Amino acid sequence: MYKKIGLILSGGMDSTCIAWWKKPEVAFTVDYGQKAADAEIQASEQICKLLNIEHHILRVDCSSLGSGDMAGKTSDKNAPETDWWPYRNQMLVTLVAMKAISLDVHKLLIGTVNSDSNHKDGTLEFILSMSKLLEFQEGNLELEAPAISMTTLELVNESKIPYDYLLWAHSCHTSNIPCGRCRGCNKYHKVIYDLNIL
Repeated sequence: MYKKIGLILSGGMDSTCIAWWKKPEVAFTVDYGQKAADAEIQASEQICKLLNIEHHILRVDCSSLGSGDMAGKTSDKNAPETDWWPYRNQMLVTLVAMKAISLDVHKLLIGTVNSDSNHKDGTLEFILSMSKLLEFQEGNLELEAPAISMTTLELVNESKIPYDYLLWAHSCHTSNIPCGRCRGCNKYHKVIYDLNIL
């Protein structure tokens, strides 16, 4: 039986580039209670329509467990950065895998890049550990981060995404309207500047 490739699609620059580059059959966007969920979903829907990717939106309210910018709360005392949400990627991978298994997805892609390694769940060790755990369980899913050794700028160039579509990405951590101040907005503006788009 043919099995599909799925993508955890946040609507940010990195996962949007992965969608363009790898063109998975299925994408999953999760509203887990983060402040920018609506804008992330809208950005994800646009790229999926353009690429004819089957798009699933999962809604699981974990806002009471959130921390930092994404939750609109003070960061947890364990937070390495202001945008830290405890076990976020572990949660996202698990929630998406729960849906993906019923859709005959055998490999999940995640848009982790090398600058994400300041969080433990942005490291190759995390990706390999989560993949091993998924493969161990029923469904034999695999997790892969195809851009984990790249910068976002390198990923943009590798993916060859047209800049008009890259600009659809939503990177703000705090709001559906970009705040221009958070780490997500700062990254977005730096990439736009480095690409000399505007």
